[in-house]
Amino acid sequence: MSQYFAIHPSHPQRRLVVQAAEIVRAGGLMVYPTDTAYALGCHIGDKQSLERIRQLRRLDKNHHFTLTCRDLSEISLYARINDANYRILKHFTPGPFTFILPATREVPRRLVHAKRKTIGLRIPDNAIALALLEALDEPMMTTTMRLPGHEHPYTDPEEIRADLQGSVDLIIDGGAGGLVPTTVVDLTGDVPEIRRQGMGVFE
Repeated sequence: MSQYFAIHPSHPQRRLVVQAAEIVRAGGLMVYPTDTAYALGCHIGDKQSLERIRQLRRLDKNHHFTLTCRDLSEISLYARINDANYRILKHFTPGPFTFILPATREVPRRLVHAKRKTIGLRIPDNAIALALLEALDEPMMTTTMRLPGHEHPYTDPEEIRADLQGSVDLIIDGGAGGLVPTTVVDLTGDVPEIRRQGMGVFE
């Protein structure tokens, strides 16, 4: 049976946020709101939860996972960032972007792209997500909450509850979610490259 927390989108209840962080820290798999679409999240080092996400979404070994971070200092711990890329990150975060960067050794190997040795990172502009990250005191491994055969991510927390009851440990209802995921920007080359056009406008 999945737990279900209704958390205020702009003023998250501290008690519920702390309980949610404890569930994730203990190895739980969570659905939570971001500034784009709802997402699946788990503890950064939890192999079992990662495999649950792979099975739920039927992801192959080359899927690019994302670390959701609370600030730039956290990103710099998990990715190698030059001065030019730092300026880009500072300008576009927090916001609806995922940036692909070379991973540092702090990133668990199972999260690093097998061929490119990269990791996706983002800082969401969402009060609930940021409160969760603050309570966890570390990033979350995350991916969009979209199931196989579905063209768009889930937007209705009650629909998530109906379809995923028992498949995840916690569903956070933070109001209606968006249909459009993040814009993915590859910062590993000499020039930034948009890998997926989503909600964010990268100029």
